[in-house]
Amino acid sequence: MTSAAVVSASSPSADERWHAVVARDRRCDGKFVYAVRSTGIYCRPSCASRRPRRTQVTFFSIPEAAEREGYRACLRCRPADATSADPAIALVREACRAIESGTSVRARSSQLARAFKRVLGITPKQYADTHRLGRFKQELKRRKHVSPALYEAGYGSSSRVYERTHEQLGMTPARYAHGGAGIGIAYVTIPTSLGRLLVAATERGVCRVMLGDTDAALEADLLSEFPTARVVQDKSGKLAGWVGAILAYLNDREPHLDLPLDIRATAFQRRVWQELQKIPFGKTRSYAEVARRIGQPQATRAVARACAMNPVALLIPCHRVVRGDGELGGYRWGVERKETLLENERSRS
Repeated sequence: MTSAAVVSASSPSADERWHAVVARDRRCDGKFVYAVRSTGIYCRPSCASRRPRRTQVTFFSIPEAAEREGYRACLRCRPADATSADPAIALVREACRAIESGTSVRARSSQLARAFKRVLGITPKQYADTHRLGRFKQELKRRKHVSPALYEAGYGSSSRVYERTHEQLGMTPARYAHGGAGIGIAYVTIPTSLGRLLVAATERGVCRVMLGDTDAALEADLLSEFPTARVVQDKSGKLAGWVGAILAYLNDREPHLDLPLDIRATAFQRRVWQELQKIPFGKTRSYAEVARRIGQPQATRAVARACAMNPVALLIPCHRVVRGDGELGGYRWGVERKETLLENERSRS
C-alpha cells in the first residue's frame, strides 16, 4: 500500500493511515492524527518523532477527538495547527471548538449532523455530552467534591448527572473522583501461547483481561485507571475458576466464554460490546456490519473505536471484527494475536 493510496482514499482504513505514518506523508497532515498509548501524545502523520510500535497506535479523524480521549498534542509537530482541505473536517473542528468553549452550535443543522457522522461517527449532541462528561470527570479529580464539579461541567442538577454518568463511570461520581478509592481489585498474570495474560476482577466480576509482552506493562495499564483502588495480586486462588475458563478457551478445550463482568462503558460502547458477544465462535463480522446491527450504519469508525477500548480481551470478542474487505484491521493487543485467535477458532469450528 503506497502513501499515494492513502491520499486518494476518501475514507482511509487504519492500515492505510499506518502506511502514511511510516512514510511520514505530509500530504496526510490535516486528514487525521495518530495517538500513542504508551506516551499519551498525538501527532501529525509526518511527525519526525521516533516511530512507535503499531500496537501502541490509534487514529483519530481530528485533533479534538484525540484530546477528548485524554491525549496531548505533540510539541514538535503541533498537530492541532494542521489544516484540512476537506470542508467537512473543517466544519466539524470548528463546531467542536465551539462546543468546548461553551458556545452553542446549530446541532440540528442537517449539514453539520452529516459532517459529524462522516468524520466522527457520532452526532453533535453526543460529542457535547461526551465532552461535558469528560470535563465533569476532570473537575471531580481536581476538586474532590461533586457539587462544584457539577457547576463547572455545566450540569443543571445532581440527579441528572448521577443518572447520566453512573452507567458510564461504573460507580458513583464521588467514588470515581478518588480514583476508585475503596474498590478491591485482585489480579493474576500468567504465561499463555499468546504472551502474558493479565486477569483482574472486583467482587462483581472480571474487570480486565489483557494480553501483552511483560507483566510490568500489563500491571501499569491496570493501575493507571484507578490509582487509589486496592489492587493486589491474587494469592488465594479466588480467580482460579475464571482464569481456568480463559485458559481452557486458549488451549482449545472450551469454545465459549461466559463470565460475569464488571466494566465501565458508555451507552454506545455497551451496545457495540453486546453485539460483539453475539458473533458466533469461528465467525467474523465487519465493522460496518456491526454498525448496521446496532442501528447506526454511519458509525463504522465509532464501532472501531469501541472495539479498541474493549477492556476484557476474549470475553468480549473484538478480535472477531474485521475490515469490510476481509483484512484483519487493528487489534488493541496486537494484530498477530488477532490473526492467531481467528485461525484457531476457524480450525476448531
